[in-house]
Amino acid sequence: MIDIRGVYTALVTPFKNGKVDYESFGRILDKQVEARVAGVIPVGTTGESPTVDFKEHGEVIAYTIEKVAGRCQVIAGTGANSTAEAIRLTKEAKELGADATLQVTPYYNKPTPEGMYRHFSTVADEVGLPVVLYNVPGRAGVPIPVDVVERLSANPNVVAVKEAAGSVDRVSQIRSRCDIAILSGDDSLTLPMMSVGAVGVVSVASNLIPTELCHMVDAALNGDFRAAADLHRKYYQLFVDLFIESNPIPVKEAMAMLGYLEPEFRLPMCRMTDAHRDKLRETLVKCEVL
Repeated sequence: MIDIRGVYTALVTPFKNGKVDYESFGRILDKQVEARVAGVIPVGTTGESPTVDFKEHGEVIAYTIEKVAGRCQVIAGTGANSTAEAIRLTKEAKELGADATLQVTPYYNKPTPEGMYRHFSTVADEVGLPVVLYNVPGRAGVPIPVDVVERLSANPNVVAVKEAAGSVDRVSQIRSRCDIAILSGDDSLTLPMMSVGAVGVVSVASNLIPTELCHMVDAALNGDFRAAADLHRKYYQLFVDLFIESNPIPVKEAMAMLGYLEPEFRLPMCRMTDAHRDKLRETLVKCEVL
């Protein structure tokens, strides 16, 4: 079974002239592998999955797997608010060679706790690919109750949960109830969450600074919270400002400033306001990223 711990980069999907920009994407993946991240996550929310069509979805996952060539884990973003659609996407990811799947809480339709349990269990059982649950009530509309996480942890195919509810206390609650691996879903909360039992992060910031995030998380995993805290403080404002507008707008704007990609989005995502872009640039300079 897959060992979940460390830094997992929630990859952006670069676009150019309306198409996926694989030349830029390849450079981004090379940087992640060179930094020795534990894994990468293509076509999650940060990868603008709602505006990537089915064909592109599979192509981006396939390209990621081929490019990293086993040098880090690939956890494919294949969640959906339709169980049948999630199964279809996840089966394709498994056939392509993904190591695991990131399964977001079904969004908009707001399932009951029992509906959530059946949704995640069905995906896990029918496909057989290791599942990382993704708790993000700010996007999905409802949280995955801790009771449901506990029930799902008994399924051998459910291996981890990404906690993006903004609650360190939830990490303690889950750790007190079951032994599932927990990843922070917020860069700014990585260190506090790891202090009470999380084992890493699904990071947006590591699109920009993967080496530094790996150093911070490795220090915390090794019990050196003083060194980890120094890095947390250095990049804290960046962690915050990468969410000054809806993700992934700020991180793609920052990556464009650094020359990694074109600042291109698909509607309804659009470019950042001038005021926010100026603030983000100032933070990148202050954090010695730009």
